[in-house]
Amino acid sequence: MFITELLPSDSENPLLHYALYGAMLFGVFKLTTGTLSLIALIFDLFILPPVNFQKYGAKKGKWAVVTGASDGIGKEYALQLAKKGLNVVLVSRTQSKLELIATELESKYKVSTKVIAFDASTDEEANYVAIKDAIADLPVTVLINNVGQSHSIPVPFLETEEKEMRDIITINNTATLKITQVVAPVIASTVKKEKKKVRGLILTMGSFGGLLPTPYLATYSGSKAFLQAWSAALAGELAPQGIDVELIISYLVTSAMSKIRRTSATIPNPKQFVASVLRGVGRRNGAQERYATNTPYWSHALMHFGIANTVGVFSKLANTLNLKMHKSIRARALKKAARLSSQSQSTKSD
Repeated sequence: MFITELLPSDSENPLLHYALYGAMLFGVFKLTTGTLSLIALIFDLFILPPVNFQKYGAKKGKWAVVTGASDGIGKEYALQLAKKGLNVVLVSRTQSKLELIATELESKYKVSTKVIAFDASTDEEANYVAIKDAIADLPVTVLINNVGQSHSIPVPFLETEEKEMRDIITINNTATLKITQVVAPVIASTVKKEKKKVRGLILTMGSFGGLLPTPYLATYSGSKAFLQAWSAALAGELAPQGIDVELIISYLVTSAMSKIRRTSATIPNPKQFVASVLRGVGRRNGAQERYATNTPYWSHALMHFGIANTVGVFSKLANTLNLKMHKSIRARALKKAARLSSQSQSTKSD
C-alpha cells in the first residue's frame, strides 16, 4: 500500500509508473530466489540425512575407480568408499604406495582391490590401455577424478615455466578427460545390465581457483574452470543413462598440494573433506547457482554462497583481492626459499 501511494498516477507518467512496478517486482523476485537458495543451502548442509551409497552399488559387489589415490584426498576417497562397501581400483604414480593402501583396504574393510601405476604427466597411451584392461570385466559404478596439480608457488603467468604449464594442463585436463572416456562406458554398461537398479557416479575435483579467476595461479585457475564447464556438460549427456556427474569445489584442504598442515574452520583435513563430499552427493550445498556442482564442506559452502550473492565470482573486487593474497603468498614463499638456501650454503661452508 505504501509503495503504491508513492507511485505517480498513469496520467502523470505511465512509463515511470510501469518502470517502478517492474523494479519492485524484480526486487521481490530476487529476494524470493535468494531466500529459497539460502534455505536449500541450510537443508543440504545441515538437515538432510547422508546419501545412502547402496544406490551406487555399495555392498553389492560393485567397484569404484579412484585416481590420485596414493595420498591425501585421493587416498581418503579410497578409504571411505571401501568403508561403505565398494571394491576399489587404485590409480596413482607410485606402485609401492598403492600396494600398501590396497592391503589396508582389503584387511580393514574386506573389499577387493586392484592397483594401476599411472604417471598422468606423461600422457602415454599405455596408461589408459592399462586402466581399460584392468576394469574390462569389473562392474564399475563410481569414478573419482582426483588426480591434479597446481603451481609450486604462485607465479605470474608470463614467468611460468613451460613444463609447469604443460604438466598442469596434461594432468588436470587431458588425463581427466581420457580416463573418463575409458571408465564412463564401463559404468554405463554396469548400470544398463542392472536395469538401473543402481546408478553410476562420476565426481571430478574442482577448486576455488576455478570458481574465481585467480591471478598468479592463472594456468591452474583456467584448468579448473575448464573442468567446471566440461563436467556440467557431461552431466547433461550422461543423466539419461543413469549416471550422476558432479564437479566438487573446495577451498583449501591440508595436503601435499596445498602445503598446509594445520586444520582450521575453513581448512579441513582430507578425512573431513571427503566425508562432506560423500555425505552430500547429488546436492549443491554452497553451489546453489550452478548445475551439477557441489561445494560440500560447510565453511567452503558458506564462502561460495556469500561471494556469489554479493560481489560475484567474476567481479573486479574479487579478482583484486585474489591478486593481493597470492602476491603475498608468493613473496613469503620466495623469502622462505632464500632463507633455506642461505642456511644450506652456511652448512656446506661449515
